[in-house]
Amino acid sequence: MAKKTYDLLFKLLLIGDSGVGKTCVLFRFSDDAFNTTFISTIGIDFKIKTVELQGKKIKLQIWDTAGQERFHTITTSYYRGAMGIMLVYDITNAKSFENISKWLRNIDEHANEDVERMLLGNKCDMEDKRVVPKAKGEQIAREHAIRFFETSAKANINIEKAFLTLAEDILRKTPVKEPNSENVDISSGSGVTGWKSRCC
Repeated sequence: MAKKTYDLLFKLLLIGDSGVGKTCVLFRFSDDAFNTTFISTIGIDFKIKTVELQGKKIKLQIWDTAGQERFHTITTSYYRGAMGIMLVYDITNAKSFENISKWLRNIDEHANEDVERMLLGNKCDMEDKRVVPKAKGEQIAREHAIRFFETSAKANINIEKAFLTLAEDILRKTPVKEPNSENVDISSGSGVTGWKSRCC
């Protein structure tokens, strides 16, 4: 059997309007590359990157969704298993910011209750074209009690920091299972001491 090369697997999801730079954010993090040609994501795509946090190897499976409405039904099914969701808007596009509330509703409707959420204001290198003030992003993040970063895939600003912060937040909530310790898998019902019977 092949040895597992990681301790934990975290599934992350990138959502937001079409054209806000989700794919660029993902490529910058996974491949440290930036592509200026815009190709709209069709349906769904994903990348894998393994990071080390607190002595654990964590495999990040990052799903990049299509922002267009016509792919909406495909992408909502991917919310289910997501442990972390990054909601991306474009600081040069007011509409993408206005749609944040719609995307947050989607998370509430389709994702697990305890999913870690994060808001990214992307393209912060384009200060001259900015239409969404940073304070507005901070405010909406505060209202929904989620973390917020302004990022630039092009200039590589806060990309890695955002992903690692999200992974750390998930890790903090993940119960630690120590291999080869006295822990017993309770779900199997075997070898549990101190329990007379398993009722119900």
